[in-house]
Amino acid sequence: MKIIKAKETMNSKKRVQKTFNFEKTDRVPIGYEYNQGIHKRFLKAMGIGENDEETLLQAIGVDVRRISASYKGPALFREPEGRRVDQLEGAIMRWVSHETGGYWDFCDFPLKDAGEEAFNAFPVPDAERFDYDQALEEAKADGGEHALYIGGPGIPDVINSNGRIMGMEDILCYLATGEEYAMGFVQRRVDFQLGYLERLLDRCRDHIDFMWLGEDLGTQIAPMISLKLYRETLMPIHKKFADLAGVYDIPTIMHTCGSSSWAYEDFIKIGIKGVDTLQPEAVNMSPGYLVEHFGGRLNFRGCISTAGPLAYGNADEVKQICMQTLEIMKPSRGYHFAPTHAIQDNTPVENVIAMYQAAHDHGTY
Repeated sequence: MKIIKAKETMNSKKRVQKTFNFEKTDRVPIGYEYNQGIHKRFLKAMGIGENDEETLLQAIGVDVRRISASYKGPALFREPEGRRVDQLEGAIMRWVSHETGGYWDFCDFPLKDAGEEAFNAFPVPDAERFDYDQALEEAKADGGEHALYIGGPGIPDVINSNGRIMGMEDILCYLATGEEYAMGFVQRRVDFQLGYLERLLDRCRDHIDFMWLGEDLGTQIAPMISLKLYRETLMPIHKKFADLAGVYDIPTIMHTCGSSSWAYEDFIKIGIKGVDTLQPEAVNMSPGYLVEHFGGRLNFRGCISTAGPLAYGNADEVKQICMQTLEIMKPSRGYHFAPTHAIQDNTPVENVIAMYQAAHDHGTY
């Protein structure tokens, strides 16, 4: 199998920069997020070696690459038998198999129902203990070809990332009640993330094109928290990250699963330039709604549902929904073509190929 790519007249870095500025490009920027099962089948279908992700990214025209600094400090967490532990976050995971593969699911929640002493003692990484020189070398090695970003959907991701440690019920209750020791822990983690990103930006300042953030704010049918609570608790945190990006004159894009457009006006106020994921089946998240209300003011990334034809339809249906989405989104000049989340393992590989072929067939200007 092979993706027949659109004719290109600019490199990825310029394409993404222009898209963030709502300027005309040769084609829409392209993104790719995946689960491991479908990723391996996609590689095989494309005739690419199992460990050669970069060749696949080149073959389908992915425009962005992540720059990060590896942790070089002491181990912060013990890994129980039969579990995996995120060594920077402390979240505990167990392997869950299903008919199309499997995934690491969060469990055990080490700070669930914990008291002040446990919160105060829970480790948070030291931003000084990362290899920023290695990150700079990676950025330089790209040679200015791709749009380079720092961060990711897990930063600051206050609700989800803390929910993985203390459970979703606890973090939502702490946000509502303002429990001092729990919110102090949240702030410690935010301070670490800000310190890490600031050091990374300072070291790689001439190479980074945007900052990727994340905060899932909605269920499929409604907001997860009230607008008032968002403005009191999360908005000031998000503004700190947007302000940091502003110091280095780069845009920010915020990953927001579920029905999240209710917060987008506030995103614009604090300087966030784009929104990611964009599940079209969620309330007020369809391509038409987003363009009507925020077109020309926010970049849009995603909107190709991983729970629709991509997973449950055929290749022709995938091409049709991709073409329709592009027709609606492209006139805003701020659209980045990508799946709404990681492409799931139950997705037929021919549908993934159809998705990316549609991006090249219908994503040109």
